[in-house]
Amino acid sequence: MKTLGVIANCGKPRAGDVLGALKNRAAELGITLVTDDITASLLNAPVKPIDEMLEEVDAVMALGGDGTMLRVMRELGGRDKPVIGVNIGSLGFLTSVAEEHLDTALECLASDDFVIDEAAVVECEVVGGGTGGRYTALNDVVVSNGPSSRVITLELRIDGDYVTSYVCDGLIVSTPSGSTGHSLSAGGPILSPATPAVVISLICPHTLSSRPLVVPDQSEISVSVSNCEQVVLSVDGQVGEPLQRGSEIKVRRSNQGVSFIRLPGHSYFAVLRQKLRWRGSNV
Repeated sequence: MKTLGVIANCGKPRAGDVLGALKNRAAELGITLVTDDITASLLNAPVKPIDEMLEEVDAVMALGGDGTMLRVMRELGGRDKPVIGVNIGSLGFLTSVAEEHLDTALECLASDDFVIDEAAVVECEVVGGGTGGRYTALNDVVVSNGPSSRVITLELRIDGDYVTSYVCDGLIVSTPSGSTGHSLSAGGPILSPATPAVVISLICPHTLSSRPLVVPDQSEISVSVSNCEQVVLSVDGQVGEPLQRGSEIKVRRSNQGVSFIRLPGHSYFAVLRQKLRWRGSNV
């Protein structure tokens, strides 16, 4: 890797220090840094419009938390550029490199000592009663009551087959990457990254028999809004739109994924143990 794009969450308290260390070590290793105009406020590096930057770099480094990784995914817009995340936040399931291992990460990039994994992405389309918006999600697609405290009714179909209607506060369609996010907090299972499936989890369902569903990621999932009390669509917690009665949200796996850089020795389950504070014997 010779040219590295850098996109950072400059609102993080440690962002300036980390970017300074990144610049110094990259220069020692012969890696050219290119940044967007926001990150340039803290990193003195060549600045280009983000679309132009993403076209010419070999890889992209996202410094921040999971929100920064999700932003980078949206900016990539399907470009086949691998991404590596450096966590300078508090949680960070998607950011695989801790701040203290930044030097090691740069050394691995300079020597091409890494593996590229592809993460599944889903497409989301709003039809009937909405704006006709189209989105892509690395983590999840959420249909919910938003700021309202009133329940909503959502009808679920999988591959055109009627499943049921839920009275609930919302419904989450999650990828394996997103299974450690909003879906997990709603009681959904954790899927390892290579699992060819998606999770459908409910937010505060009004019946104890409602449980998360795990379905093949080749399925088309359809969620229809049966009432319109402030129902909203949220994609990766960053973009979305209000929905109306009759809105139908269709979710399916995209033909394009996102490439993540995995360094030697990285363990997904070690990340889970650390982030979720699991304890147990190592026998």
